[in-house]
Amino acid sequence: MLDLNSDLGESFGRYQLGEDQAMLSLVTSANLACGVHAGDPEVMALAVRTAHQLGVHIGAHPSYPDRQGFGRRSMALSGTEIYHWTLYQLGALSAFLRPYGAYLHHLKPHGALYNDACRSAEIAEAVVRAARDFDPGLSIYGLPGSPLLGAAASYGLRGLAEVFADRALREDGQLVPRSEPGAVLHDPQAAGQAIAERLSRGLAVDTVCVHGDTPGAVQFTRQLRRALRQRGIQLARRRRP
Repeated sequence: MLDLNSDLGESFGRYQLGEDQAMLSLVTSANLACGVHAGDPEVMALAVRTAHQLGVHIGAHPSYPDRQGFGRRSMALSGTEIYHWTLYQLGALSAFLRPYGAYLHHLKPHGALYNDACRSAEIAEAVVRAARDFDPGLSIYGLPGSPLLGAAASYGLRGLAEVFADRALREDGQLVPRSEPGAVLHDPQAAGQAIAERLSRGLAVDTVCVHGDTPGAVQFTRQLRRALRQRGIQLARRRRP
């Protein structure tokens, strides 16, 4: 069983990004922007309400405080600053779940913070410590074998190994920067085959990500779901520990 996740809730004011309603009908978990790199109270409220109604697990998608760069630029913050920014964003998104008696399911850093936490043990520790202090029942999404999942294990949180259906990886397992040719993949059949082959080799895959802001994301995700079913791979939500 695989979880299928997407980064959503990234509109802001009159700026609309992605097709959240359609994507939420296709995925089993959603990583919602927390109002820092994207999102605002209205966007967050609507995304949470829709995900809750559809039975989609809701996770926080915290970022560096970089709205101008959409959270895709690394920032020279101390571990304490990263801890505080992560904690701040967890609290902001969680507030919108409380009216439903619901709780966050997981945390997955956004953009540059994700990449940095998957490379740096110090940054990973700051993010995971904030998650643990906020809610020790949170799961952490991260690249297989990364410091981010290592920190999750150290702090007693469940780590879920994530692969990307629509992004290319370097030989070291890191994401190819979007600025480089071939960074974004567009063939859902090939993606489904690659995921199936990884599973058949016994490699870690707990959740698969499709980015909601990529043009054609809805159609890509529909076809990816079909490709996975054709290979006998079922999609299902992963319950909180």
